[in-house]
Amino acid sequence: LQERGALGFERHYHVTDPFIRRLGLEAELQGHSGCVNCLEWNEKGDLLASGSDDQHTIVWDPLHHKKLLSMHTGHTANIFSVKFLPHSGDRILITGAADSKVHVHDLTVKETVHMFGDHTNRVKRIATAPMWPNTFWSAAEDGLIRQYDLRENSKRSEVLIDLTEYCGQLVEAKCLTVNPQDNNYLAVGASGPFVRLYDIRMIHNHRKSMKQSPSAGVHTFCDRQKPLPDGAAQYYVAGHLPVKLPDYNNRLRVLVATYVTFSPDGTELLVNMGGEQVYLFDLTYKQRPYTFLLPKKCHTSGEVQNGKTSTNGVSNGIHLHSNGFRLSEGRTHVSPQVELPPYLERIKQQANEAFACQLWTQAIQLYSKAVQKAPNNAMLYGNRAAAYMKRKWDGDHYDALRDCLKAISLNPCHLKAHFRLARCLFELKYVAEALECLDDFKGKFPEQAHSSACDALDRDINAALFSKNDNAEDKKGGGPIRLRATGRKDSISEDEMVLRERSYDYKFRYCGHCNTTTDIKEANFFGSNAQYIVSGSDDGSFFIWEKETTNLVRVLQGDESIVNCLQPHPSYCFLATSGIDPVVRLWNPRPESETLNGRVVVDMEGASQANQRRMNADPLEVMLLNMGYRITGLTSGGAGGSDDEDSSEGQVQCRPS
Repeated sequence: LQERGALGFERHYHVTDPFIRRLGLEAELQGHSGCVNCLEWNEKGDLLASGSDDQHTIVWDPLHHKKLLSMHTGHTANIFSVKFLPHSGDRILITGAADSKVHVHDLTVKETVHMFGDHTNRVKRIATAPMWPNTFWSAAEDGLIRQYDLRENSKRSEVLIDLTEYCGQLVEAKCLTVNPQDNNYLAVGASGPFVRLYDIRMIHNHRKSMKQSPSAGVHTFCDRQKPLPDGAAQYYVAGHLPVKLPDYNNRLRVLVATYVTFSPDGTELLVNMGGEQVYLFDLTYKQRPYTFLLPKKCHTSGEVQNGKTSTNGVSNGIHLHSNGFRLSEGRTHVSPQVELPPYLERIKQQANEAFACQLWTQAIQLYSKAVQKAPNNAMLYGNRAAAYMKRKWDGDHYDALRDCLKAISLNPCHLKAHFRLARCLFELKYVAEALECLDDFKGKFPEQAHSSACDALDRDINAALFSKNDNAEDKKGGGPIRLRATGRKDSISEDEMVLRERSYDYKFRYCGHCNTTTDIKEANFFGSNAQYIVSGSDDGSFFIWEKETTNLVRVLQGDESIVNCLQPHPSYCFLATSGIDPVVRLWNPRPESETLNGRVVVDMEGASQANQRRMNADPLEVMLLNMGYRITGLTSGGAGGSDDEDSSEGQVQCRPS
């Protein structure tokens, strides 16, 4: 093989489904005396660095399970991040810690050569970039992103992004990463559901022009200088989360991005959302959230969405007219409903059987498998929406809404998708839109207008509207729920509101793990082609999903308490993990002769349901559970827990096609 062909072969085959299904524990690296909070491979993949609560960093030879070097970093608190500096011959290592300090170490002499104390709160992540030698970035809980320059004539840091100027004094930056293919783009995760993508070059050019401008020092109230130039920031958010925030806050459930990373080709952004799920955002084919809280000013004439130019007020097939909700009337782009090939018809039938047995997750996974092979089949989307609505995990109704809209776009006469859409809107608290959608449904399908399902939804909607009117006085002047904050310390600036209004939605969602206890929990792409997604969890396991189908394929017990870190090897099917235990664990495909693998969690569905209950449990119950107490009622009821199932839905919604 030519070298180029060999590289392509390696990228495609070094992490495959048979290898994933044989993944098991190879070794435990012992040497730390506290929780191991961060792991980092060097570029070649022959060194692994770890940082711990014991304030030491260790450099390992993971292929031979040897400790090469251990040194005290000079930090006085837990280490949260460790990075090799590019182009330093693996000689320079950078650490960030809970003592608010960033230290630079020379491994050849085992000395700390630079100490930066510019942050005023815990440093959670360090980021580096090959295109920026001698430069790195840090994210800390003081809300600042700082940039460092190690060249001999400077050795300093400066504030690149100040989130407090946008979100108030209480905002905390938790994680950051640089795009591996275009090092000018920096992604930042912080408090709240929004993930931010910045253009570093635009920010620097803006600051240079401000310094060179003769009137740079003279400002008037009307001519306020923006901290960031227009176009330098783009926000991403799972579309259902902003409206869920008040409910989560009332239940002391905190939303915070605990880890962000780019795919190897730089076209996708993966986010582990603390208090929620793992989300993948497509940076090329962007889409607006399917929500109704976006102000009309965001939908300008000729705006491009999903690669297609939309008309004024149209977003994702829904007309946001000033008089409310209306589905698109046009039927010009109807995809002909082709019969599924026999093997996909069999998968669909298996999914229908799982649905009939109330095995909602199994049904969803089978429908997803079929959707991947037949992405233009409306029936598959409609059926999967029904399964999501029955399962009722966090975010399921929003995924169901997306599937309903997709089904309707493919087949405007899809009766069940129309009705399910109205039910989804109601469950997502878009009550007025749900009523208009239901009226629209009755007009299109008059024979269903007086069905038991329609009558039941009509009653639910009217009851909710009556309750909403009673509370209307309390909310006057509050503005859209997705944008407003309350106290002065967490007040949202006008610039921040505009950026949030322009957010893009996710492409895929990955469910099953639990991320509520620690704020350093990672999720990563596994495989050079990013074929799989891996994430740690509060139950001591780590979860592996197929990227394209979002199906869970493997769960392994990685820690006695919590798995926080997962760092895949750059070129082998080899994974390093760590968590609360003072060890680093190495995982690879085990020999076929090994029949027993005690680390495998066989009941993946049970583990996922338990994690859903855990995320929705009272925080005190979870704390007691972690201490070893069993709470009566915590494991009772349906996963996700807060939605009551409507027993009078009728066949129009329930039964898959």
